[in-house]
Amino acid sequence: MSQVMETTVAGRTLKVEHGKVGMLSNSAVLVSYGDTVILVNANASDKPREGVDFFPLSIEYEERLYAVGKIPGGFIKREGKPSEKAILHARAIDRPIRPLFPKGYRNDVQVVCTVVSVEQDNAPDILAINGASIALCLSSIPFNNPVAAVSVGLIDEEFIINPTLEQREKSTLNLTVCATKERVMMVEAGGDEIPEDVMYEGIMFGFEECKKIVAFQEEVMTKLGKEKSIVELYKVDEAIEKDVRDFAFNMIKEAMYITDKDQRNEAMDSVKEKVSGEFSEKYPESGADIADIIYSIQKEIVRNMLLNEHRRPDGRGFEEVRPISCDVALLPRTHGTGLFTRGLTQVMTVATLGALGDVQILDGLGSEEFKRYMHHYNFPSYSVGEVRPLRGPGRREIGHGALAEKALEPLIPNEEEFPYTIRLVSEVLSSNGSTSQASVCASTLALLDAGVPIKRPAAGIAMGLITSEDLSKEEVITDIQGIEDFFGDMDFKVAGTEVGITAIQFDTKIKGLSNDCIKKSLEGAKKARLHILQKMNECISQPREELSKYAPKTYTMSIDPDKIRDVIGPGGKVINKIIAETGVKIDIKEDGKIFVMSDDSVCAKRALKIIDDLTREVKVGEIYLGKVTKITTFGAFVEILPGKEGLVHISKLDFARVNKVEDIVSVGDEILVKVTEIDNQGRVNLSRKDAIKDSEEKETTEQ
Repeated sequence: MSQVMETTVAGRTLKVEHGKVGMLSNSAVLVSYGDTVILVNANASDKPREGVDFFPLSIEYEERLYAVGKIPGGFIKREGKPSEKAILHARAIDRPIRPLFPKGYRNDVQVVCTVVSVEQDNAPDILAINGASIALCLSSIPFNNPVAAVSVGLIDEEFIINPTLEQREKSTLNLTVCATKERVMMVEAGGDEIPEDVMYEGIMFGFEECKKIVAFQEEVMTKLGKEKSIVELYKVDEAIEKDVRDFAFNMIKEAMYITDKDQRNEAMDSVKEKVSGEFSEKYPESGADIADIIYSIQKEIVRNMLLNEHRRPDGRGFEEVRPISCDVALLPRTHGTGLFTRGLTQVMTVATLGALGDVQILDGLGSEEFKRYMHHYNFPSYSVGEVRPLRGPGRREIGHGALAEKALEPLIPNEEEFPYTIRLVSEVLSSNGSTSQASVCASTLALLDAGVPIKRPAAGIAMGLITSEDLSKEEVITDIQGIEDFFGDMDFKVAGTEVGITAIQFDTKIKGLSNDCIKKSLEGAKKARLHILQKMNECISQPREELSKYAPKTYTMSIDPDKIRDVIGPGGKVINKIIAETGVKIDIKEDGKIFVMSDDSVCAKRALKIIDDLTREVKVGEIYLGKVTKITTFGAFVEILPGKEGLVHISKLDFARVNKVEDIVSVGDEILVKVTEIDNQGRVNLSRKDAIKDSEEKETTEQ
């Protein structure tokens, strides 16, 4: 039986319809906001799979192009693997929801958000987070703490909840806030150098609106929700835990207090061997439990070290950034390279410049059709000293690449200022914490090395958090390394310039962050960012004045938009001929601006001349070097511009009387001619003798 509940968010109706579709799912809801509609299904297995030692939560964000009235491109004509945006949206749903499940719950859980209708004014990704929370709350799955999401824009110093498409285009801030009624769970932001205090106010503004949506979800849960299943949460056998703790605790503590990472890892490997030798016969079936106990002891020791002893594993101060080094121009044939090293984290970014036609075509649900600036991120196994098969980019790699892209996007010059497509590829060479923010730094170096006139250099840093069990005590730490990220409660990434923030992404393993923690993290990140920018400026502070000799050069010209069809020709015949003859790349904009790109300036200028000739207007009094195309008894037809012919009457061929046209010219000859008349039918009359006369007079004058 269908049941509907509604509320109002930012003046638009948020509606939940339950019981109408998906009868066999544990929970299925249609959530809508305006004309944007998402079908959300939530299901869980009856019991954990054999041997599973983690919480297997799967969030799927399925885009259907019929939602915007599109038929998929390509040969197959159906949706394939998830788009990059779909993967990013799935990650954004996962991060605030995962920490809210009970600890020890190991049943498989799958939430599928299928986007079935999209109105561009109402973003489906924000609706999907709310829909996933509602579906889980209404199910029998042990999820009892609703989480809400809103988008926050900033126009003329005024915050806006869930801005429309037109407002998003004007906004200097694109902020997503996810929160429970008590705390902020997750934030993603892109901005045009937003000051820290403004960003904090924006987060709090979104938090207040989230509280209202959570209250609505609680009401929906009360009226429509199923009774929650009583599940057995996984817990390690107490006897085994006591034995392992008594045997290994002091050894683990001694190992974890070693400041050098490699030596610490070697010491821990030795401890694990001793534990295995001690308990392999006594507890032969409990290898996973013993590993879990060792992990718990490590976590307890590191957290106590940070929270109560105010000591970091590598001996740094809580606000201290690891040693930094920067380098550029590493690779001789690339267009720009940057190498950024912070402690044991190292990233190399390579910049490639291409024609405007090299943009990435987007076939998705948004209004954006292409991308001129792209950032890709690779995380090979050798970056952490491991051996595993090399695969294509996973969700993490796509997410980190998108974050770095967002951080630099406001600083990239527009195509009028810099008519190139830009691709950055960040290769993680060594990883010990916050490679995504190291890639922001390396990418800035690469852009400067490539001569891209970016607005300002940008840098990024990751902040961490350690809290007590009851969340009453917390410590924020700057520039977290791997061990602090692994055993800590937060990964708060902030990127920006000396002026302000361009990107944020933070999530937490606990049930949200305090307002004070958010403020401290923003302030600490700014201090660290300015320190890093200073180090980067010592390496390279301005874009190179000239592009690499291996980068293609772009030449521009403008024509009458009505002449574009003359350059393209029927079926692209004309433009393809120009490209074949000159070897250049040509891009034409609707306003008549033409971009010609080539490594060879001679070829580029030749292509520009051909285009100029194609689009020039024939003018009376001008002299042209034309080619004879046809001879008649009364004169010769001469092509003076591509596709434009005129007649030289026999009387205008020479100063003396001409008996036969063939006595003066032949088909294929190139001759100088002057335009003497264009009649009312557009016919062009030419004169060879007038052209000769004018040329002789010009030579005499110059002498």
